[in-house]
Amino acid sequence: MKKKRLLSTMIALMVIISLISGCSGNNAASSNTSDNTAKSGKEKVAIKVWLTPQWKGVVDATESGADYDSFLKAAAEKFKAQYDKYDADIQVEVIAGDQRDQLLNVNLSGGTPPNVFFESVFPMGDYVHRGALEPLTDIIDEDAKSDIAQNYWDAVTFGKDVYFYPFQHNPGTLVYNADMFKAAGLEKFIGGESEIKTWNLDEYQQILDGLKNNLPKDKYSNAYPMALYAVNNQGDTWNLAYLRMFGNKFFDDQGNIVLNDANGVKAATWLKKLYDGGYTNPGAESVSSNDANAMFQNQQLAISFTNPILFNGTKANMESGTSPKFDMRLANIPSESGDPLSFTYVVGASVFKSKDAKKTEVAKDFVKFFSSDPELVKSSKNGIPVRSSVAEQLKSENPLFAAYDANSKYLFNFTGNVPGYSQLREVLYPDLQALYMGAKTPEQFVQDYQTNGNKVIDTNKANSVIFQ
Repeated sequence: MKKKRLLSTMIALMVIISLISGCSGNNAASSNTSDNTAKSGKEKVAIKVWLTPQWKGVVDATESGADYDSFLKAAAEKFKAQYDKYDADIQVEVIAGDQRDQLLNVNLSGGTPPNVFFESVFPMGDYVHRGALEPLTDIIDEDAKSDIAQNYWDAVTFGKDVYFYPFQHNPGTLVYNADMFKAAGLEKFIGGESEIKTWNLDEYQQILDGLKNNLPKDKYSNAYPMALYAVNNQGDTWNLAYLRMFGNKFFDDQGNIVLNDANGVKAATWLKKLYDGGYTNPGAESVSSNDANAMFQNQQLAISFTNPILFNGTKANMESGTSPKFDMRLANIPSESGDPLSFTYVVGASVFKSKDAKKTEVAKDFVKFFSSDPELVKSSKNGIPVRSSVAEQLKSENPLFAAYDANSKYLFNFTGNVPGYSQLREVLYPDLQALYMGAKTPEQFVQDYQTNGNKVIDTNKANSVIFQ
């Protein structure tokens, strides 16, 4: 009995000691927190940062533990170490690209959007028109303006304000099989390995004629000079470029489509003539951009479309042996004026509106920090740098950086930053299909596209904060 009482007493003492120890530990933790707070003297402000998968690692996918959030996490640590306004708590989350709009809409409805979103500007413009994003004009300084070409700023400016801080970009060009050019006797039109070749429209027609008539059939059976596709909205930006080849402005100063003029008709007529003349793959109305890309890799097309991601992917396929090896080079989309056409997908950060002014302040400071820090901006080499200083600094690593930087003067803003652009994409390809199948004349095509496209834009203008 005595033993039982003794055991009970000991257990009770152990519990009391344990509780005292626990309280002491908690007090110690509280004390440490207080010390940290007192030491920093800064108020804690937490922000959420979202991104879709861009690249792995801080600057390179070969880094140990490289993942899609590595760059922004490293940027957050560097930012916090030098930030003297607040004790910034930056939570980085990677979301799937195909869930972007659903997650944003749900969180916008619930009043819990991320504070920062790092993404291609192309799908984010509608959030500007919806009034969900903060202008970033006040964090853009003269150094950034002089280091980043104006055409990139045009792509991120809606109305009078900048809404995205450009970080890197993914430019669209043509790609051609130089071996097929040589086989067709077109050596004089081949550019350098690190060059984005520019042909005038007459030269381009000579190239198409040479490829159609002189390409050896025994070596390149079932091959065509140029890619055309219109089964859906994928790769539509190249189709939009072709429609500008004869000088059509495409959008007026009020954000309306103005394709229905003499230059627009000439462009549509040119496309139809190439298609009917056998200069392109057959069945363009039922061919996708992915189909065209596969045909180019299999040397069934001599000229196709590309961007750095596709270009590097094709090179990787060649090196791995999953597609034939050949000499692949870049070219601009030609135009009647002689000035080539190019476009790009700018990638950068935006700041969503918040009811907490301090969160907005920290978010904007963080965006400016990682978009301009001399070391962090080198990570833009995972795409194509928008900063001329970075392109110059890293051109020995990738000579195409200098070529893309020089090409920035030819960029046109393919979205026009109009409201409802994602819906507008659904209007083009059905009319292109009708053009290729002969259901519409070039005149009908440009008229119908302009009419139907402007209906989409007008509907969205009514709800746009930019057009109020």
